[in-house]
Amino acid sequence: MRLGKHLAHAGVASRRASEQLVKGGRVEVDGAVVTDPARDVGGEEDIRVDGKTLRRTEPGAERAVYLLHKPAGVVSTAKDTHGRRTVVEFVRAPGVRLYPVGRLDAETTGLILLTDDGDLAHRLTHPSFEVPKLYVAEVEHAPVREDALRRLREGVRLEDGMTAPARVKQVRSGVLELTIHEGRKRQVRRMCEEVGHAVKRLQRVAFGPLKLGDLAEGGVRRLSAAEIERLRAPAPGVPGGTGRDGQRA
Repeated sequence: MRLGKHLAHAGVASRRASEQLVKGGRVEVDGAVVTDPARDVGGEEDIRVDGKTLRRTEPGAERAVYLLHKPAGVVSTAKDTHGRRTVVEFVRAPGVRLYPVGRLDAETTGLILLTDDGDLAHRLTHPSFEVPKLYVAEVEHAPVREDALRRLREGVRLEDGMTAPARVKQVRSGVLELTIHEGRKRQVRRMCEEVGHAVKRLQRVAFGPLKLGDLAEGGVRRLSAAEIERLRAPAPGVPGGTGRDGQRA
């Protein structure tokens, strides 16, 4: 198996981020720094990331996936240099190195996943897999007119290019349900602002087949094996491929 993929499977980071760790000279294999993420490894080697030995996981071993109802003011990282509370701090999983799956900006609340399965994280955040994410946005200047809704549905031109078409419904005056499968930085907020309706409050209520439901803010639950298998299942008609990694919505 390629070294970058091996790191992702071990839960170090997503596949793309793992490859960057290798290219950055932060990975050693049997005492030697390796900078080629395509280097073949069998798993029996002494592999270290930033000097820390990689925890070995037997093939078929159970992975940990948790669903968190993220509160506002919490950042979607494993560590924060500014001392803010992180999503990882909400989960008690001794000995397990968890990473958030994709990101929500600090003020956005709702459903976020944490896992030690880098390969699953890659599948869920890579736009080529088209995993839908449903948001509820309360916006300014209600109600949202039909021409603005149409622009959101057809795609909005942002500074980093056109967005893919979104499913958008105004459930009541100034409250939108938006389903997207991309994951650009602050995408939903930027889309709404571009059509003249800045977001006042934003919550992610569904991620693929998972729903936030009535889980209390700050609440956490571990996914069942059946739920994890549903997450692994490809979206209908989506073969997978390559593209940009998911970021904050």
